[in-house]
Amino acid sequence: MPDGERLRLMAVHAHPDDESSKGAATMARYAREGVDVLVVTCTGGEAGDILNPAMDRPEIVADLPAVRRRELVTAINILAVRQVDLGFVDSGLPQKPEDAPENFELPPLDPHCFARQPLDVTGRALVEIVRRERPHVVVTYDENGGYPHPDHIACHLISVEAFDAAGDPERYPDAGEPWQPSKLYYVHGWHKEKLVAIHEAMLARGLESPYAERLATWEDKPEDRDRITTRVQCGEFFELRNAALLAHATQVDPDGPWFHVPLDLQRECWPTEDYELARSMVDTTMPEDDLFAGLREPSRTG
Repeated sequence: MPDGERLRLMAVHAHPDDESSKGAATMARYAREGVDVLVVTCTGGEAGDILNPAMDRPEIVADLPAVRRRELVTAINILAVRQVDLGFVDSGLPQKPEDAPENFELPPLDPHCFARQPLDVTGRALVEIVRRERPHVVVTYDENGGYPHPDHIACHLISVEAFDAAGDPERYPDAGEPWQPSKLYYVHGWHKEKLVAIHEAMLARGLESPYAERLATWEDKPEDRDRITTRVQCGEFFELRNAALLAHATQVDPDGPWFHVPLDLQRECWPTEDYELARSMVDTTMPEDDLFAGLREPSRTG
């Protein structure tokens, strides 16, 4: 890349609060190193529930989209990054009632929601932002969405579509001047290796692990083995990550399991946030410790 050009990172997320729970410490680190970091939020989280009992009040329920917007602005300011809305409507996560029969069918998604929009519509919207913002690196979720929420899977699909299409002048020709990002990553927040390390460290300190039940029911999948290619050191920014999470007060319970693990223990046994390099237009060597590996100018001596 040209001498002196500022590195640019774009993180594409489904809902307000996802940016703070998936890769936030990485973004805080890069922002403070001078990288231009942009969060793209695909939906407004309109269909979300209030997950913090202290915030489950009538006036908040009645104005939840506006409240979540204010929470997002606060979190973005804590992380010291930029943010834009893609402008689609939250699809919600259909739930099967506990007393539903085996043959119960979930209700269909609203036809106007994000996950039901054609890929050429949602993809074009993200291509336009990619061409305008010209990121070198794009971060999003894997093909399972991190977890199978319809919006997370849609977020994956449009991110791959935009990465592949933004540099092609024949695709979406009315969406701006072509720009090809150099690298596409999937963020892997809570993979088994990390959970086991934190779980065992908690037990070694005589503390109750919040991950015991999750590990007891974990299903190992061969395709998930060795997916991590890149581990970004960002432990010193875990406080900022937690502060950004807590800014999403309707979604994050300060007494919940997110905050049961002491930060010094996290820094000691797992001080990185972890990623999978899914596409690269530049040469790089595995494993990586930098999302911009292969893009930074080599140091000059003499």
